[in-house]
Amino acid sequence: MIAITGATGLLGQHVIENLLQTVPANQIVAFARDVKKGSSLSQKGVLVRQADYNDKASLITALQGVDKLLLISSSEVGKRTIQHRNVIEAAKSADVQFIAYTSILHADRSPLSLHVEHVETEKMLADSGISYTLLRNGWYTENYLASVPAAIEHGVFLGAAGDGKIASATRADYALAAARVISEEGHIGKVYELAGDEAWTLEQLAKELTKQSGKQVIYNNLSQADFVAALKTAGLPDKLSNMLADSDIGASKGGLFDDSHTLCKLIGRRTTTLAESIKAIL
Repeated sequence: MIAITGATGLLGQHVIENLLQTVPANQIVAFARDVKKGSSLSQKGVLVRQADYNDKASLITALQGVDKLLLISSSEVGKRTIQHRNVIEAAKSADVQFIAYTSILHADRSPLSLHVEHVETEKMLADSGISYTLLRNGWYTENYLASVPAAIEHGVFLGAAGDGKIASATRADYALAAARVISEEGHIGKVYELAGDEAWTLEQLAKELTKQSGKQVIYNNLSQADFVAALKTAGLPDKLSNMLADSDIGASKGGLFDDSHTLCKLIGRRTTTLAESIKAIL
């Protein structure tokens, strides 16, 4: 059986949609803190089991009978290392044979502060004795699309990435890669640097918004401190504001760029372009 952590999250749901194309539903185990949130998956025949990253006992129980595990990184930045350790130790106890883990692009040399917990998790996997594959995911296009409505309304897109190139792809693109790696043979021991085929700058994003919306949108590049302040003013929590600004600075240093086209090769098609993603939300 194949299990997926964070199965009711945005990436997890996409992964399961893809798995259902080739894997019997009763061979897919979806982990959820609240099994009620997995009701739509249960209706499709997927096994929904209660599991909490913070509760190792629940993880061991949920992993019974599981051969392969897709460990989708926790969304709780700052708690990831402890939570991921719980999952990996539970997997050892439950005799899981293979783990695929969603890490971050070029984790070993990334300028983004987010890389620290991913590197720690990668080391835990290496030390676990369990066969594993690293899915080093680049940025989700959706991370930037969340700011599009406000940018169009105010005529300005704020950021701190300078002219850094962002080789993003959609969650659906990354999810297809994850589904293939967790369900197919031949991926053990691989480190996949996954990113979009088309890299773009935030200035190019603003131009594409202008083109598609018919409203003038310019890119305003801010200092890290000013961008943090702007995000807080917009109502974002302090931790999230700091993380997003740090990621933009990381992008300015090349942290979100990759031109290996590994994701494209893995999913057998070109990744979703920025223009296509924008068109889908306007």
